[in-house]
Amino acid sequence: MYGYLAFDITSRHGGRKAGMTGTRNLIFGIAVLFTSSIVISAKAAVRLPNTISSHAVLQRDAPIHIWGWSNPGETVTVRFHDQTRSADASNLGLWSLWLMPEHAGGPYTLTAQGNAEGGAAVTLSDILVGDVWLASGQSNMEMPLNGFPGNAVLKNGAEEIAQANLPTVRLLRFEKNTSDYPLNDVSTTWTECTPQTAAEFSAVAYFFGREINAREHVPIGLIDSTWGGTPVESWISMETIGSDASLMPIFASWARFAKPLINSDLLIAAEKREDEAAAQAHQPAPKHDWHPSPLSWKPAALYNGMIAPAAQYTIKGVIWYQGEANTDPRRAPMYTRLFSTLIADWRQQWNEGNFPFLYVQISNFNSPAEDWGAIRDAQRRTLSTANTAMAVTLDIGDPDNVHPADKQTVGARLALAARALVYGEPQLTYSGPLFRTATTEGSAMRIWFDHAKSGLTSHGPELEGFEIAGADGKFVPAAARIDGSTVVVQAQGVSKPRAVRYAWASFTNANLFNKENLPASTFTSE
Repeated sequence: MYGYLAFDITSRHGGRKAGMTGTRNLIFGIAVLFTSSIVISAKAAVRLPNTISSHAVLQRDAPIHIWGWSNPGETVTVRFHDQTRSADASNLGLWSLWLMPEHAGGPYTLTAQGNAEGGAAVTLSDILVGDVWLASGQSNMEMPLNGFPGNAVLKNGAEEIAQANLPTVRLLRFEKNTSDYPLNDVSTTWTECTPQTAAEFSAVAYFFGREINAREHVPIGLIDSTWGGTPVESWISMETIGSDASLMPIFASWARFAKPLINSDLLIAAEKREDEAAAQAHQPAPKHDWHPSPLSWKPAALYNGMIAPAAQYTIKGVIWYQGEANTDPRRAPMYTRLFSTLIADWRQQWNEGNFPFLYVQISNFNSPAEDWGAIRDAQRRTLSTANTAMAVTLDIGDPDNVHPADKQTVGARLALAARALVYGEPQLTYSGPLFRTATTEGSAMRIWFDHAKSGLTSHGPELEGFEIAGADGKFVPAAARIDGSTVVVQAQGVSKPRAVRYAWASFTNANLFNKENLPASTFTSE
């Protein structure tokens, strides 16, 4: 009983907040336990996690997981649609059960009732059954329909917000949270999709969900678990990181990053004073250099705070947009390994098999000191992981803003991939040209592509973005021409080419497309 109450108090406070570690939470729980007879004697009501709330979407055509908390040993009965299931709570007061799969439909009511005397039922209303997609990553997935004030504006943002009345699309937006251990709940609940709720929601996820909802005619639930400026390793569980020795360099990377942050609290306080002084003087707010939240870069911190609470919720799949935070030349070489690890980790945590994992390749941005090309190529190589697809966005990037305004195209390309991989339209060409292999023809190289059966084309009079290297490994700009569904590349001074690459610069005018008007991905043949 003592262990249960300490555990419950910890979970109710949402895990570690600023300045409060898991140990302090435990001490707090023990202190309350021994100083309050009310806490010891009180009956715990049946409680569901906030991820299961009114207005939720439950995943169709799959076993539906329902879980929560109650008195230890109590029998909890759940009623949903025409199903009734019961489960006994453990000695910690945890209970869990599975409903049989349901077809798309609703709205329905769900009740959870314990058998303790005087216990009230929990009743949830307006629940739909459809497809649930988790949207995660950093700022380009986080960017809401109302943009980032003073930083990024969505294309046609006001019009999109005004039209965001979608009764069968539901939104669950997680608050930013880090933790030293996996949390079991979040502070937010599901809402209907309205102009008010959509305005603060991920634009990419919204446009993706809107299109799938319209095409498939099923309810869509979108979970927005995003945090700008965060690296991939923060989203991987410590269980997985700690079991793979090849991932240990990320701790050295974290140490390099964390060391300069010793005065971060003082810096933030100084910036706040500057902002307040400007406001009092009726002057524009001063511009500050971007600096991340320190704990958001800690390995596993975002998995613990923002993914673990959702890992028991049955989903259809994941859409992901991240990578900019890993473009430092010291970090980029690890990305292929880390990204494929994240996908495998999440699939293991959800225990639903190889669910669809659809992601966005980072876009075009003028950042010459960082390895954007290496990250884009690492994302391309991650397509070797089963049941994945990638949306290329080189053609809609902004050289001067890391947050391109056109999120409609991003959502549409993710939806195109979902239609082909998930929703029974395998005939669709859902990707731009992807490098398959390169062969040598004298002083030239011929490049072969997947997703190019209909042929290739360029946006512009000449192909741009190709480079070729000889035995010295030094890449130089190359002339390129389309030949059917291949590209032939050649450069003066390179008589014996060994490698070719495309769209490698952080910002590039690369302009190769297939006839479906989808852009080719960055690649290197090395």
